[in-house]
Amino acid sequence: MKPLIRTVGKILGLIHAESRQLYNRYFGTIERFDGSAKEICHQIIDRLWEGNFYRTSLGHFNFFWMRDFGTVAQSLVHLGHQEKVHHTLQWALRRYRRAGTITLCIDHAGNTFNAPAKRSIDALPWLLHSLVVSDYHLNKAERTFLDTQLVKYIKSYLDPLTGALQKGSYAEMRDAVHYDRSAYSVALIARMARCVELLHLTGFPFHPQVYQADLIHNYWNGNYFNADRSSDAYSSDSALIPFFLDVINDSHMVKRTCDYINRAKLHAVYPLQYGERDKEFKHRLGMGTWAMPNYTGTTIWTWHATFYLHMLKRFKRPEYTAQYKKFAELIERHGTYPELVNPDGSWYYVPIYRADPGMVWAALFEEL
Repeated sequence: MKPLIRTVGKILGLIHAESRQLYNRYFGTIERFDGSAKEICHQIIDRLWEGNFYRTSLGHFNFFWMRDFGTVAQSLVHLGHQEKVHHTLQWALRRYRRAGTITLCIDHAGNTFNAPAKRSIDALPWLLHSLVVSDYHLNKAERTFLDTQLVKYIKSYLDPLTGALQKGSYAEMRDAVHYDRSAYSVALIARMARCVELLHLTGFPFHPQVYQADLIHNYWNGNYFNADRSSDAYSSDSALIPFFLDVINDSHMVKRTCDYINRAKLHAVYPLQYGERDKEFKHRLGMGTWAMPNYTGTTIWTWHATFYLHMLKRFKRPEYTAQYKKFAELIERHGTYPELVNPDGSWYYVPIYRADPGMVWAALFEEL
């Protein structure tokens, strides 16, 4: 009976997500907020608190998304919201334990599901990262559950002997394309391995150094981390996340990456362009160039802009002040924190998709 209930919950969650997206596309409005960029972000974060968890946006992503929350958990703590972060994690862990699995999304009713509808390689890593950066204290039942999930994770994605990431189809940050073992995924596994050590969990035997070495030897091309094992194209998720998560902390490699971004003018109008050579990748059905043109191509993604700004600030790069100012201007231009915009800064809007407003990623900018 439990498997049936879980399946029904997943279906209901997906239907809810898709129906919200359809409504927002044709009938939704974009609320503008007054004030400076930081004041706008502060108002958005306050509005996103649902009483039990942080929703992902003020638009159609009105549910919990582990990946998005994971990226902002530390920022929320630094902004004084540790109690709400802990409450969100406790709420999510209860739903995950009831479902017997860790998924990307949880709706208001507690249904767990993945969006897109395929297994997620990064939900568990972002969950463990959030537990660590918020100093969440796990109880015995939560520890047992997480160790069980780590064992399942190895069976699903990794070589059981070496811990190496195996080829396969799964959801990750750039969910519009099918990657061949992206640098982003390897970086997340490296971070998960470190979090396992810090949380004193026992279900994952591989050390972070395994994945750090993999990134350096198999992905680093001298200028940035390649998008995946089959392409040497630049993609902001793979290029920035190893540094953002402090998996790689090499100032020379940071310099080479930032210098490449400068030469390629990936921040020419606003930071930061998603990637290059988008048409070389195999896209998910319904998210290709005919349906969602340039979705993860030369569009400006605000998520990656804040990863970039954090990296510039941490490593005291001279570009930081100018890039911060440009990004603040983008937020103030729209009076909200957009999901993505066109290369000229206008709102991304195509017949089957409209970028969402009021993203929880605003916490990343407010923290700067």
